[in-house]
Amino acid sequence: MRFGFLKNFADGLNEVLFPDNFTCDVCGSEIFSERLCGDCLKTITFNDKNVCPICGRRTLRPEICPECKYVLPPFKKAVSALVYEGGACLLIAKFKNGSGYLKEFFAELIADKIKELPPIDCIVYVPMTKKAVNRRGYNQAKLIADSVSRRCKIPCIKDALIKKKDTAEQKTLSKKERAENLASCFVVEKRNEIKGKNVLIIDDVLTTGSTSFAITKRLLSAGAKRVYLATVASVEYKPFKTDEKKV
Repeated sequence: MRFGFLKNFADGLNEVLFPDNFTCDVCGSEIFSERLCGDCLKTITFNDKNVCPICGRRTLRPEICPECKYVLPPFKKAVSALVYEGGACLLIAKFKNGSGYLKEFFAELIADKIKELPPIDCIVYVPMTKKAVNRRGYNQAKLIADSVSRRCKIPCIKDALIKKKDTAEQKTLSKKERAENLASCFVVEKRNEIKGKNVLIIDDVLTTGSTSFAITKRLLSAGAKRVYLATVASVEYKPFKTDEKKV
């Protein structure tokens, strides 16, 4: 508990002593305008070209990706601002490891992307266990959600969901193993506040979708009307050779 408090204090002090508008958010070089230096900006890929209209990931053509055709996601639509590669990976890793001020940059990107969605009634975020929050010092998804809420004037429901237990490292597991790993992991705590509403889940990255699938199913079971997803970045859909022949 004390570690989390000290980490939050240190992060806040860092934001005051080293304002984020004086250095590049990726490499740290001195700049006096924008957020990224020219070289690092070239490493950022904005997800503004061909995307799957359901999962929102970059695709070869603007059509439903084979994964969504095979298993339709439970959420209605997802959007993401960046492609999870290059500089975007570095920014998100930096955000997860102390650079909390990046929440404003990410919230700005997401606030622009959710203009593509129908009217949203409320925002929730992907939860972490108390142990994980104490270890990191904050929940990065909550930081972004709070900022998006302020920018877009959409209420953010604090602790709408809780995560009951820590799960194994997701990146080392197959898609099936990820789903099993997350089964019964999340619980909706504030059913009355999401019942009958269009709910937006906010997270930092969309990879296989296992986490967002599990949370969406919980929200729908609790009475949410429709569920949407917005992330800072998403992994590009890269087809297998058999898929490329079909295109």
